[in-house]
Amino acid sequence: MEWLDLLRFAHVLGACVLIGTGAGIAFFMMMAHRTNDAANIAHTAQAVVIADTLFTATAAIVQPITGSLLASALGWSLLEGWLVASLALYVVIGLFWLPVVYIQIQMRNEARRAVASATPLGERYHRLYRIWFACGIPAFLAIAVLLWLMLMRPSLPI
Repeated sequence: MEWLDLLRFAHVLGACVLIGTGAGIAFFMMMAHRTNDAANIAHTAQAVVIADTLFTATAAIVQPITGSLLASALGWSLLEGWLVASLALYVVIGLFWLPVVYIQIQMRNEARRAVASATPLGERYHRLYRIWFACGIPAFLAIAVLLWLMLMRPSLPI
């Protein structure tokens, strides 16, 4: 296997990790939220925070590195329309993801407080959940479009 194949593999693997971890985190957080059980939510949110830190953050750092190295190796200009659109979407996704990480930590903390005080989840938790959920929709749509751009590489004007 040549270095270009390894680079392409690393880039595709990073995309799989980003999409897979994002979808898994969303699924498990939504399932925990549906229980309305603060202990379950606190436990799940703790795992989600760890997964986001280990997998999503690592892949988010690797993606632009492998992508730019691939573009250079293949002779693609970073000013090609599909690449410009991809990079713009990547920034948009990041702008939604960064607050989501903070929100997940806050949701975990709110659930822990509810458990410690033996009280129901408060309004702050529910407000954070609504914001978290709302951020996930455009981020997921953006990553789906980004994946399409990477696969199709359409000719787009810039």
